Parts: sequence; structure tokens; C-alpha cells
Amino acid sequence: MENKEIWSFKPSDLFTVPNILTYLRFILIAPFVYFFLNENYVMAVICVTASGLTDCFDGMIARRFNQVTSLGKILDPIADKFTLLAVVVCMVIFAPVVLPVLIALLLKDVIMLLGGMDLIKKGITPPPAQWYGKLGTIVFYFSVFIIIFLKAAFKFENDAINISLLSITAITMLFALYKYGKIYFQLIKDNNSKENAD
Repeated sequence: MENKEIWSFKPSDLFTVPNILTYLRFILIAPFVYFFLNENYVMAVICVTASGLTDCFDGMIARRFNQVTSLGKILDPIADKFTLLAVVVCMVIFAPVVLPVLIALLLKDVIMLLGGMDLIKKGITPPPAQWYGKLGTIVFYFSVFIIIFLKAAFKFENDAINISLLSITAITMLFALYKYGKIYFQLIKDNNSKENAD
């Protein structure tokens, strides 16, 4: 497949429901950071919950209604990474003790983003999101929700709980990285075999 086929998209792709949900995830980053840094944790939770829900539903809607687009494949992981970065920065400010776990989560997503860009560069269509990838995202948002909610509703902070929740998140995300890594190397292998055959 040519690179231009991967990057090309129709103007109508801009306004599909899944892509609009992806735009919303970008938009929600700014208010989340604003509310979090101003200690309005209720609104911060609402923003991150809404972002998580759009992340869960955009791919489902795209597949169910045949609205999978090249634009969506490019923007969806970028929205994930930007959202993750914003949450990581805020969480480090909120609880510095979780920094090592959050760095691991961020590195995992950076590696996946670079892998996807490498596939596109080689003219290979990146794989669609798999259940284990979405599971990692769901666990991540759930953990962030619990940590923020406990402080917002009960003024309760506990480093052990924070680290435990984020460690579980790290395990699920590293598992997803391993599974996606297997797909990545298989795609590279298949592509090399095809090129050698040609």
C-alpha cells in the first residue's frame, strides 16, 4: 500500500461521528487542566470521564456504522497521547510519589505512537485498536477517577492507594504494549516478505 493511500481522506471524513468525538477529546484537555490546577476536582473528573467515554465509543461507533477513516486512525492515538500527557502532568503535581509509574505509562504510549508512525512511514496501515488496548485505557481513566474523586469528595489522600491503582494501570498498559509489539513485528515481517517476493 502506498503512503499516500494511508494519509489520504475525503472531506466528509472530517465530520463523521467518531472523528467528532475525537475532536472533543482534544477540546476537553484544556478545561481538564484548568479545573484540576484550580482544585475544582468535580469538574476535572467530569472532563476526564467524558474524555474516557468518547475514547471508548468512537471506535465502537466507527466499526458498527462503517465509519472507520484514515483520518480517525491518525487522530485517535494522538488524542490519547495528548490526554495522557495532560493527566500525567496534573497527577504528578497532585501526587509526586506516583511519578515513576506515570513515566512508565507515558513511555509506553510514546513507544506505541512512534511504532505507528514507523508503520505509516513504511506504507503499512497501523492495526485498529484491540480490546487489550482499550482495557488499559479504561483502567487508566478508572484509576484517575478514583484518585481524584477520593480527594474531591472526602479530602482523602493515600500514596499507597494511588501507587496501587496506577501500578495496576501500568500492568494492563504494558500487557497491551507487548501484544501490540507482537502485531508490529509481524506486520514488519509480512511487509518485508512481500517486498522480497516482488
